Order: sequence, then structure tokens, then C-alpha cells
Amino acid sequence: MTNNQTKLFDGKVALVTGGSSGIGRSTALLYAREGAKVVVSDIHEESGMQVVQEIEQLGSQAIFVSADVSKPEDCERMVQQAVEKFGRLDIAFNNAGIGGESNAIGDMSIEGWDKVISINLSSVFYCMHFQIRQMLQQGGGAIVNNSSILGQVGFANSAAYVAAKHGVVGLTKNGGLEYASKGIRINAVGPAFIKTPLLSGMGEETLQFLTSKHPIGRLGAPEEIAELVIWLSSDKASFLSGAYYAADGAYLSQ
Repeated sequence: MTNNQTKLFDGKVALVTGGSSGIGRSTALLYAREGAKVVVSDIHEESGMQVVQEIEQLGSQAIFVSADVSKPEDCERMVQQAVEKFGRLDIAFNNAGIGGESNAIGDMSIEGWDKVISINLSSVFYCMHFQIRQMLQQGGGAIVNNSSILGQVGFANSAAYVAAKHGVVGLTKNGGLEYASKGIRINAVGPAFIKTPLLSGMGEETLQFLTSKHPIGRLGAPEEIAELVIWLSSDKASFLSGAYYAADGAYLSQ
């Protein structure tokens, strides 16, 4: 963290979807430590409010907005409540997502496919749609979308997740093209497997298998992804837009 005189986000407002746990929580806290007022959004109100309390204990301001990002009206309301409370929206981290059904394509349910695409891909479009409109009114902003290493490669029995995360990269590239000249930077991060609640239901054997896929020899930590998101959100990354940045312990180098 920088010192009090040079905090990265003094006077700025950041929105984090899926902000109640994992990468979202770590990023929301880091935004706050760097001076931002934070809008924490999630479907889990109790844990989301706990993050708000943690932010307030850091001396920053925050609100919780309960939202289902698969619903465009909820995405619009998130932006509206950010502006109503704090007057603006400078930064957005579109992070909410699920693992979803694990099956080969021929066995995957239509419902399972639709749910993952809705929550992991359509939601990013909905969020960007309303975030960009607000940022254009202000003259600029920064958006970071959470993709995955699986936005670049396949992973057996995860077709919907892989397709959605590839789609997030495509949305990011298009957004970067369309809005770079308008003062809005849009980038994507690609975490490998990270120690978050998304992995909590997996057995020890599965976790060991996933760990072995990372040349660095371990899973990532949420805080490590948050550091990349914070940098991409800041003026330190002022020339970067429309791009994908892996944080993967050399996973994609294989």
C-alpha cells in the first residue's frame, strides 16, 4: 500500500461484483486501502455486509448492494445506487461468477449451460453496458473484467465455463476498441486456480491435481489477483486497454 499522501484512488468510487468473498473481497479491501469509496455487490448479503464493515474499519466508506448480475435491471441498479450514494463511478471490477455444472458437452444440461453463460458472460455485458454509460457522462473510468486461464484454453467437462470466460475476453477486447478514445480503459485478468470458496467443495485429491497443473507449485491467493486488478484500475496502467493479463503461476506457458 502507498502512503497517505499518494493513495491511488483518493476521491474515486469503485464497484466490485461478487464482492463478498474470494477475489472480490480482497479487491474491495485493497481499493479501500488505496482511498476509494467502495460499492460491494453480491447475492450474499450477510458476508457482503461484513466486507463493508471491514472497509469502514479501514477508514473508508462503503455500501452493500444486493444484486443478481444475471439480471440486467440489477446491474443498472448497482450503478444507480453507487451514483446516488457517492456521486460518481470511476472504477468497476466485474468479478461475480460460478463454476457451474461439470459434464462433457453431450451430457451437460441445457439449464446448466444457460446458468453459467448468464452469470459468467451475459452479466459482464450487462454490467459494462450501464457502467460505461455512467463513465461517459463523467469523462472516463476504468473497468476490469475477471476472466480466467480458461479464457485462453480448454478444460474437460467445463464447456460452459470455458466458453463464458473466452467470451469475457472478447467483450473486453471490443470494449477496449470502442472506448479507448473516450477515456474508458477496459481490461481483463485471467487467474489460474485460486484458493477461494469456489474451490471449497472439491476433495483433497482434486485440489492436489489442480495444484500440480501449476508450474509454480501451488494455487494462487486472492490477494495476488487483487494486486493486478488494482494496478489495472489505476493511472499506473494508463496506456493499457482492451487486453488480457494472466495471473497463473506459468499455467498457460505449458
